[in-house]
Amino acid sequence: MSYGGNRSENPSYWRLQGSGTSISKLRDYGLSIVEAIPTGGSVSLSLENYRSETNQSFQLINPRYGSTLRFDFTQPLLRNFGPRMARRQVIAAENNLQAADHQLRATMAETIYAVQEAYWNYVHAIENAQVKRQSLELGRDLLAKNRKEAKFGTLAPLDVLNAEASVAQREADLIQAEGLIARSEELLRTVINLAAEPDGRGRRIVPTDQPGSAAPSLGFEEATRQAFEGRPDLQALKASLETKALNLDVARNQMLPSLDLRLSYWSPGISGDRLLYLDDNPFLGQVIGKVPGSSADSLRDAMKFLYNNWNVGLTLSVPMSALTTKADLGYAKTDLEQGRLRVKQLEQQIGLEVSDAIRTIETNAKRLAAKSLDAEAKKLAVGLSTNYFVLEFQDRLSNARSLELRAKIDYILSVERLEKATGASLSKRGLK
Repeated sequence: MSYGGNRSENPSYWRLQGSGTSISKLRDYGLSIVEAIPTGGSVSLSLENYRSETNQSFQLINPRYGSTLRFDFTQPLLRNFGPRMARRQVIAAENNLQAADHQLRATMAETIYAVQEAYWNYVHAIENAQVKRQSLELGRDLLAKNRKEAKFGTLAPLDVLNAEASVAQREADLIQAEGLIARSEELLRTVINLAAEPDGRGRRIVPTDQPGSAAPSLGFEEATRQAFEGRPDLQALKASLETKALNLDVARNQMLPSLDLRLSYWSPGISGDRLLYLDDNPFLGQVIGKVPGSSADSLRDAMKFLYNNWNVGLTLSVPMSALTTKADLGYAKTDLEQGRLRVKQLEQQIGLEVSDAIRTIETNAKRLAAKSLDAEAKKLAVGLSTNYFVLEFQDRLSNARSLELRAKIDYILSVERLEKATGASLSKRGLK
C-alpha cells in the first residue's frame, strides 16, 4: 500500500500557460499484492490511482482522475530457477532447526548419563563406607578378644599389637570412605543443579534406588543399528550435511547466466471534470461549462479493461567474471566432503563405543558371577587357628565386598553407557 502527495508552484515562463503562477497538485495512492511462486518467480496484482489538478490553460480534463489495474509475472529460467532454489532459505532454516533439536537431545543424553554416574558413585560411596564400618567392627571385636586372651596369658602381646594396627588402618579407611561420601554427594548436588538453590547445600540426598542386575538383550548388530538411528549427535550432523548439500546446489546454480521472463498486462482508466469551451475552441480560453467526472469513473473503466496493454520480454545477463561465485562453489564442495567425512568418522566412533559398552557389560557380568565374596566369608566362618590369618581374611572379606559392590556399580554404568551410545537413554525416559 502506498500514498503520496505533491504540490508544485512555479512562475509562468510561457504565454500560453495562462497565469502568472503555475500551480499543479498531484495525489496518488495504490495497493499491490505480491506472491512468490514455487518455481522461483513472482506474480503481482496492483491497483494505482491518482488525482491531478492544475491552473494551466488548455486543459481538457481538470481535475483529472486516473486508475490502472496491472498484472506482472516474473520467472527466472536459469539462475534461481526451481522449487529448491526458491525455498533454499526455508530448507536451510528447517535443517538448522533439526540440527539444534538433535544437539539439545544430545546434551540431554550427556546430562542423563552424568546424573546416573554421579548418583551411582554416590551409592557406591555410601555402601563402601558401610563395608568399611563393618570391617572396623570386626577388627574391634577381635581386638577386644585378643586383649582378654593376652590378659590371661593365652595370647602373645604381639598379636594384640597387630590387631591394634589393623583397627587403626581400618579407622583411617573408614574416614577416607566417609570423606568420599561427602565429595560424591556434593558432586551429585552440583550435577542436578541443587547447589544453585538457596538451601541446596544444606539438603541431604538420600538414595532410593539400589544396584540391580538387569541385563540388556542387545547384540552388537542390533545395538549399532539403533545407535545409527537414534544417536542425536549423528542426526544433528546429518541435518547439517543436508544444509551443506543445499549450499553446493545453490553455488552451482549461481554459476548459470541469468535469463528472466517478464510478462505484464495493464488496463488504464481516466476520468474527471471535462471542460466545455466556447465554440469548442480551447484557445479562446473561455470555459462555458463542464461535464463532471469522478475517481469512481476511472476505476470503473480500468475494471472494464477498455484499454488493453501488454508487454513480454526476456532478459539475459552473462557475467564476464565470476571469481567470487567460483570460490563459493569450491568452498561448498570442500565443506560438503568434510561433512561427509565427519559423518563417517562419527559412525566409526559410535561403532567403537557400542562395542566397548557391550564388552564392558560382559566383563562386569562375569565379575558379578565370581564367588570370591562367598569364599572369603566361608574361610572367616571356619575359625582359623592364628590371629594373623583371622586379620588377613577379615581384610580379604572387606576387599571382596568392596569389589562386589564396585562390580555392581560398574555393571549399571556400563548399561547406561550402552544406552547413551545407542541413543536409547532419552526414549527410555519418555523424552524422545
